[in-house]
Amino acid sequence: MDAELPEPHDSQPRAALDREALQAPDFLSATGISQLKVVESTGSTNADLVRAVTVEPKKWADLAVLTAEHQTAARGRLDRHWESPERSAVSVSMVLRPVTADGMPVPTASYSWLSLLAAVALREALQETAGVTAEIKWPNDVLVNGRKIAGILAQMTPLGDGSVPAVILGVGLNVSLAEDELPVPTATSLALEGSTTTDRTALLKSYLSRFARLYRSFCNSEGDPAAGLAGGASLHKRVESAMVTLGREVRAHLPGDHELVGHASRLDEHGSLLVVDHGGREHVVTAGDVVHLRATESGYA
Repeated sequence: MDAELPEPHDSQPRAALDREALQAPDFLSATGISQLKVVESTGSTNADLVRAVTVEPKKWADLAVLTAEHQTAARGRLDRHWESPERSAVSVSMVLRPVTADGMPVPTASYSWLSLLAAVALREALQETAGVTAEIKWPNDVLVNGRKIAGILAQMTPLGDGSVPAVILGVGLNVSLAEDELPVPTATSLALEGSTTTDRTALLKSYLSRFARLYRSFCNSEGDPAAGLAGGASLHKRVESAMVTLGREVRAHLPGDHELVGHASRLDEHGSLLVVDHGGREHVVTAGDVVHLRATESGYA
């Protein structure tokens, strides 16, 4: 960059989302979004949808979307909470009820790929709409230049009437935050990364369009991550090619206060991370925090 970007919170007010553009019938029909609701402020869009789907499941169909101008109690993995300044981020959640074109339920075993599918869709949107190249950190972070620009959280809803549970999939993308507004020093924002736009409406439409296209293709392949996706490479290949975690030395913080250090080799058919420890044993990591290690931290130096 030739000049420093202005710090939005010190100059003009941040723009509101364009509700008319987001709720335009042609956009909704083109994407298959069943409804799109915009609220000024809420604790967490994910929590709101989990509650709504549990109480009134018939009112929230597949690809129903909720987005907020401001989240006051956003939740990440391991129950971490944070709050971004109003209108500085894209905070969006959606209801997913995966079925094929014939109306058959997609196997719940493939649901573990949905957050990774969202990461692929967001990565494509950032590249094509903002001119920013992003990478995926397993299991559900999106990074730019090694710093976290977005987080993804997928939650299964309770089994109420014995039917297949819905998935609530949320994304939080840092858009116009300045350095002193970041939640942690290892985070970043589109403004700080020289994005060609910080228009949250354009970014949200771009993400939703790409997600809906990939999601429908994934569902029609019965959730097979090895099947070609939307006329291109499979979801498995798309994720692996964009995942910075693979090939790295990592420390995995596992449930129950366990820890594993080793080489992140590949993803299995469920999207789990396979880590080879220093004794040559391969471990399947299905959940937990993963830290990328430098060579001096790996135990090999």
